[in-house]
Amino acid sequence: MIEKRHAPAAERNRGPILEVLTRVLPARGLVLEVASGTGQHVAYFARHLPRLDWQPSDADPDARGSIAAWLADEALPNVRPPVVLDAAAPVWPLDAADAIVCSNMIHIAPWSAALGLFAGAARLLPAGGVLCTYGPYRFDGSFTAPSNSEFDVSLRGRDPAWGVRDVRDLEVAARAQGLALEEIVPLPANNHVLVFRRIQAPAS
Repeated sequence: MIEKRHAPAAERNRGPILEVLTRVLPARGLVLEVASGTGQHVAYFARHLPRLDWQPSDADPDARGSIAAWLADEALPNVRPPVVLDAAAPVWPLDAADAIVCSNMIHIAPWSAALGLFAGAARLLPAGGVLCTYGPYRFDGSFTAPSNSEFDVSLRGRDPAWGVRDVRDLEVAARAQGLALEEIVPLPANNHVLVFRRIQAPAS
C-alpha cells in the first residue's frame, strides 16, 4: 500500500503560498511543481486553481508514492501523475511549462540543485513566465530570525552541502539564466516567496 505522507508545515503554509500564486501565476496553462514532496501542496493548489494544469515531480520514489496517494484521494482532473525530476539534472522530463513552483527545496539540497532549477526554468518557461520559490532565506548575509540561523546550523550538520541560501546569491544565479527577481513576499514563520520572471535568453 502506498503511504500518504503528511507534513504539518505544508498544512500551515499552503494558504499563504496560494495567495501569492493566485496573483502571479497565469490564468491558464501548465504549472510544473519541482520537488513536490508529500503532495499536499499540489493537491491544494490544484483544487483552488482549477483552470491550471499541474505537473508534480520529485526525485524521491517514496515522495512520488505519497503524491500519487494524495492525488488518488483528491481525484482532481487537472493534475498529472508525478514524474521523476532531479532539479540538478541537465535534462528534465518536460520540454515546456507556463510556470514553475518550487517549495522548500533550495535549502535542503546542494547548491547545484538551485543552479539546476534556474537553468531548467530558462529552458522551459516562455518569455514572461514565472518561477516561484518558497522557503527560508538569508538577506545580505543576515538571517531574518534566530530560528532560521539555528535551522541553517542544523541543515549543515546533516549535510555540509545544504543550508539557508542568500537571496543575493540566488538573484545572481537566476540573472545568469535570464531570470529577474521581481518580487520578495514575506510569509509567516520567517519564510518568503521569491518571484522570478524569465526576461531573456540565458547568458552565453
